[in-house]
Amino acid sequence: MDLPRTWSKKLNAEESIEAALSLKTWAIVGLSNNSDRPAYGVALLLQQKGHRIIPVHPKAEMVHGEAGYAKLSEIRFPVDVVDLFVNSQLVGVVIDEAIALKAKAVWMQLEVIDHEAFKRAQDGGLIAVMNRCPAIEYRNRV
Repeated sequence: MDLPRTWSKKLNAEESIEAALSLKTWAIVGLSNNSDRPAYGVALLLQQKGHRIIPVHPKAEMVHGEAGYAKLSEIRFPVDVVDLFVNSQLVGVVIDEAIALKAKAVWMQLEVIDHEAFKRAQDGGLIAVMNRCPAIEYRNRV
């Protein structure tokens, strides 16, 4: 998928990836106790790298020792990164919630793509990463 020229320099710039990875508190939308789902393993790796993970899933389950929330709007403390393990059609709503939550960054996982929401996040002052995985980014830095 080709990007409009105006976005090509901003999309997944190395400084955006580094800045997002340096942030500590990650709300992971779509994280449950299903160990077969990619979010489960990524969340564990983020914990191992020193991040606090906050599960956000309709079941509001405790995952990796962290209490879960059914919705981002239920979180009553600062969140640095909103990590999206959701269907691309849901991205816009989650990005708007991340902006309202005053997150510092959004990270859209592999195959989670919404260019308009990406731009809206940037226009809202958030660091934005799309169609990338923080676990892969960490592994590539070793």
